[in-house]
Parts: sequence; structure tokens; C-alpha cells
Amino acid sequence: MPEVRPLDGIKVLDLSRILAGPYCTQYLGEMGADVVKVEPPGHGDDTRLWGPPFVGEDGAAETVYFLAANRNKRGIVLDLKSERGREAVRRLVAGADVLVENFRPGTLEKWGLSYAELAELNPRLIHVSITGFGQTGPYRDRPGYDLVAQAMGGVMGLTGEPDGAPAKVGLPVADLNAGTWAIIAVLMALQARHTTGRGQYLDVSLLDAQLAWHVYAAGAHFYDAPRPRRMGSAHPSIVPYQAYPVSDGWLIVAIGSEKLWRVLCRVLGLDIAEDPKFATNAARAAHRDELNTRLGEVLGTRTVEDWMKTFDAVSIPAAPIKDIDDVYADPWAAERDQVVRLPHPTVGTYFGNGFPIKASETRPRPTSAPPTLGQHTAEVLAELGYSAAEIAEF
Repeated sequence: MPEVRPLDGIKVLDLSRILAGPYCTQYLGEMGADVVKVEPPGHGDDTRLWGPPFVGEDGAAETVYFLAANRNKRGIVLDLKSERGREAVRRLVAGADVLVENFRPGTLEKWGLSYAELAELNPRLIHVSITGFGQTGPYRDRPGYDLVAQAMGGVMGLTGEPDGAPAKVGLPVADLNAGTWAIIAVLMALQARHTTGRGQYLDVSLLDAQLAWHVYAAGAHFYDAPRPRRMGSAHPSIVPYQAYPVSDGWLIVAIGSEKLWRVLCRVLGLDIAEDPKFATNAARAAHRDELNTRLGEVLGTRTVEDWMKTFDAVSIPAAPIKDIDDVYADPWAAERDQVVRLPHPTVGTYFGNGFPIKASETRPRPTSAPPTLGQHTAEVLAELGYSAAEIAEF
């Protein structure tokens, strides 16, 4: 029986660039969708210039940034500022299930490619628009970037050391989070289409997606409770739950229950499990600094490896703080199929990180490396009915 993927037969038109949109469409492709990525003539997607680092030979080098979010796609070049380019998009839309784009509000309307106009061509079209701040509201027309959304969405205000400057997260989480919600939006609309028979317009913004992360921080605001603040690696509600220096580096310890607290005290040789100042999580939170001093004095005496052996033996949640090189050197990464290798026409071998869900029946899988600029233009235009002479005019 042939392998089935969850989005086999779904056609996706990707007009997006940079990260949130391409991240969304990369994984729609991994789930089986036929994704056609449209890039402007010249340099294409902005991230084709976002280097270093570059890989490949001079003159045909690709940026690591572009490669990271554009596998599983066929790449074509169209000039959407021209009527010829826009007409080709309309032909693509007529046969598409999903359109993903991240133009600033009003841009597609100016080109005659609004959702209302495209839905007349294809009432089953699911149109996902990803912007910085959404299609409505006072910030609608502002340009949206990951760093801006992290700043305005409260994430930077909660990230960093208590006495230090606000810090962005080490990865572009606003873009990646919005891209993930865009995937959810597509799957939601595909399911709804089974019932309604119609597509719909989906407005996804980086800032909205950041607020979806607030969870208990938003609860503290709504219930007028003490607000979360920058605490480094510490947790506002759970103690101990943070990074500690040990003799040769750093180790996190995450004690999420009173049972674990008693086990921790035993293996550390600390007779404080029933001390009224530390016996409950609420008490430990009230005496956080004193407790961390006590724990730090013991933890600092041994190495990461020594402590991990001790903690693993009694199932205490703990971990070394790894850098990226350490993560992919861990045998776990290969065991969980978290390293993807695919042939690439100029780079040689494309490497990427894997799909995070393991399915027993409809398994997503990578199919092709990111395209070179315009690699599939002639192929896709021919599928749309353009003659060889017409394709040459593009």
C-alpha cells in the first residue's frame, strides 16, 4: 500500500517571504501538500541575501537562513507588479486550496489580488495573511518584524536577568510562533471546508501570536495578581526551577512536586525538606534567595556529568544547558529523525531539522531541498497552460 501523507492532494500557493510564512508552508509541504513558492525577480526572497553564513560555491552560494525554511517547495519567479505576473497568480489561485502571503495590508488589494477577488475565482480558496499586527487596529500599517513583536508582545519584558536589560529570545520566536499558528489556521480551515464547502480568509499576526503565549502571565494581569518579571532562568511560581552553576558549567533543576522536593533534599544531603521555610512550594517561593544559596553551595561542588548521573538515578528532572552543536551531536537527534539530508543542486547536501511529530499512519516526510531561484518556473507555468513562447516572455 502506498505511503499516505495527511495533506496529499492539497495545493498551496506560497507568496510569503522571510520566515513566518515560509516556515508555515515548509511544514505544509512536509505533510504532503504541493507547495509552489513565488519569488520576485532579482534576488528573490529577502532571506536569500541574509548571510553570512553561506554554503555552496561562490556565485551559486545559498544562505543558511533561506535554506532553513524553504524545503518541500517548487520555486518560481513572477513579477507581481506586472499584469503578466498577476495573471499567472490568478491561474495558480484557480487550482489552489491554500494561499499563504505576508504582504502589508492593502498591497494585494492594490494589485487586484484581494481575497474577495480571488474567492470569486475559487470559492474554496483558504487565504492566510500573516502580518505584524493584523488587518485591523491602530498598528495595522506598521511593518512587522520578529524583534518588534517580541518587544511589543511582552516577551522581551519577561526575558533577561532581573537587574539586566530586557533580552530577546535567542531564536526568532515571534516569527516561528506566528508561522505555527498559520499552520493551525490552514488545518482548521481545511477541516471547516469539509462542512461548508467554502474557503475563508485567515488573519494571523505576529503580535496576536505572542499574546497566545502569555498563559499564566496574562492571568496575573486579569486577576490583578503580582505580575511576572524578568527572572533569568527562574520560574515565578515554582521553586526550585532554574539554572544553577556547578563546578564545570550550568545545570537546570526543575522540582515540580513536593515528592521531588524531598528526593532532591535527600540526594543533596540537605536536612531542610520539612523546614517550615521550605516545606511547601509557596514557602520556597517566599524564601527563594535563601534557598538558592543553600542549593548553590552543594551543587557547585560537583560536575554536570556527576550530578546528571545522580539525578537520573532518582528521576529528578535536570539537564545540562547545551549549545546547538551539543544538541545535534546527541544520539537522540538521529534516533528521533531530527536531522534531514536531501540532495541540493548547488549546495550538494541540504541539512535541516526534522518534523517534530511522529505519526503511526500518515507520516510527514521531507521531499525536496529548497529550490534555487526560479528553479521550477518553466515547469509550473507549463502546468498552467502557458506555451513555450509565452514562458519565454516571462
